Amino acid sequence: MKITRREALIAGSAFAATAFPRVLSAEEKVAKLAFGPVSPVYAIGMIAELKGYFRDEGLDPKLVAGNSGTFGRQTLAAEQAMFAHGDASHPLQLSARGKPCKILLATEMVCSYANIVVRKDLYDSGITSVDKLAAYKRANDAKPIVAATAIGSGTWVYGTYVFEARGLGDKVNWVAGGGPNTMFPSLETKQFDAIMAPPSWIVEIEKKGFGKVIYDTSKPGEFERDFGGTVPVLVIYALTDTVTQDKAMVQAFVNAIYRAMKWVKTSPLAEVQALVAPKYFSGVDPEAVTAELGFDTSTWAYDGTIDKASFERGAKPWYRKGTDIPETKYEDVVDMSFLDAAKAKYK
Repeated sequence: MKITRREALIAGSAFAATAFPRVLSAEEKVAKLAFGPVSPVYAIGMIAELKGYFRDEGLDPKLVAGNSGTFGRQTLAAEQAMFAHGDASHPLQLSARGKPCKILLATEMVCSYANIVVRKDLYDSGITSVDKLAAYKRANDAKPIVAATAIGSGTWVYGTYVFEARGLGDKVNWVAGGGPNTMFPSLETKQFDAIMAPPSWIVEIEKKGFGKVIYDTSKPGEFERDFGGTVPVLVIYALTDTVTQDKAMVQAFVNAIYRAMKWVKTSPLAEVQALVAPKYFSGVDPEAVTAELGFDTSTWAYDGTIDKASFERGAKPWYRKGTDIPETKYEDVVDMSFLDAAKAKYK
């Protein structure tokens, strides 16, 4: 598997920590966070690291990235990380498979990666909406091919639901496309007819001229039309065993993430970008990074809270044929006590 420069940066920092170990204080604990591609959508952990919030809370942070959102779930399941950052369906899936999890807070309540980008030639021919894409036929009358990062990933969960909500679920074929290094060439060479894309990918693709967005959740009302309101999309979660066995570490971790969210909410976007870009997004189009970092601050209050109503709206995309997620009670998987404590401490 080809490793991008951004992924190498994270892996490299982990190697450096091993090769040239820093002497930890007696109080510090290693806290490993696993997530999907090195994308601004996962920037909150990077911000907490770069601002020193983890260190302030007595933690030694380790950030580990993979090539899709399922990486965090898999890494947590293998107990190779204490925390994961990913789609809310992931802890539900793990819990259903005998690895009970607790969702500790949300980092996104309107899905930034439910956007759909179609090939530019198809857009120019009139394929300018989800419904028109579903009606399109490839050679030999084949269904259009739409790529998610991985089957079962967050992009797949939300993308398939958009089509199903409109009665078009059987009109497209879904494939796993991986990250931008595989997604972009496959769209450009017409192997894929459309892909799921976060805001940064949309900017890059449209600038390069081989794709065009036809479903954009940053537009007011677009997400709500299909999902009925906000939903806990991206969350920080941990195995229930971790939560019950080391509450102090979990509290420290949530404190750091909450402080990072407070800082993002009150800081100019340019300042946020200046913090994370040099280490994590060097070589990425600055406009693409801006688009993604700015998504949440423009669509949500950014305070981490998951209430019962928003969780129950998540039932629409989560509990469907193909997701293999049984219906789960809010109280069984969501634990807001650590976030509430963090809010009380950092008013």
